[in-house]
Amino acid sequence: MIWKLSATQLRERMFEIIGRKQHWSMPYFNGSLATKAQLNVYFRQDYAVYIRDFSVLLARIVGKNPPWRIRRHLAATIYEEETGGLSLGRPHQELFLQMMMGLGYAREEFRDVELLSRSYAYRAWLDEVCERKEWIAGTAVLTVFVEGSANDWEDVRGGKKSPAESEEIVRTHPLVAYHGLLPEHMDFVRAREMFEPCNRSAVYDLIVEEAVKSGAQSLVLEQLEKGLTMWLQYRDGVAKACGIKQQ
Repeated sequence: MIWKLSATQLRERMFEIIGRKQHWSMPYFNGSLATKAQLNVYFRQDYAVYIRDFSVLLARIVGKNPPWRIRRHLAATIYEEETGGLSLGRPHQELFLQMMMGLGYAREEFRDVELLSRSYAYRAWLDEVCERKEWIAGTAVLTVFVEGSANDWEDVRGGKKSPAESEEIVRTHPLVAYHGLLPEHMDFVRAREMFEPCNRSAVYDLIVEEAVKSGAQSLVLEQLEKGLTMWLQYRDGVAKACGIKQQ
């Protein structure tokens, strides 16, 4: 077991774990071969597992009364998720549904989504981490892992993108490039590009500092590794439901 890591070592280990947040099915879903029916399964599961209730999960951690700097950061994230007040002025889940309707899906399809077995297991684990684990475990899982991607190292170093850079991300997004989604429906992506890069940097700084101060480095890394395992199984389940097999 790892007992003590410096701030630099812990940050590097966190980046290494998040750098492995890649699944063999992602090139398929991000390419031109995915059908609208397969994307429907994919997005409905994502929406029901964490997009719809992300701020609810964060609020459970705030209720554990973490240090004030963490509370303030989580509160700002909840505010953005629920209102879009730091970006485009609309809730993120509403922007996501706007994107889905642009693909031709009905809003009703995202109500009462039946979770796949591995989706249910992943969501149940997220609930457990937020409700029963120490606040730093839930904070790391939600803000670093769930919100993060394999590109976190580049995103954190790159900082906030210019409007032109954000529009290029929208223009080249797989849903626009391969599935005919009009850029006007992509405000979910725009809002995240406006808020997340600087948010990611602050998240890492806060968690690393608090984990080193409290001696919780091992707990943070253990929960991030567990999150990776659960997420990979979740993606396995979605791929299976879509009839996609690993080559």
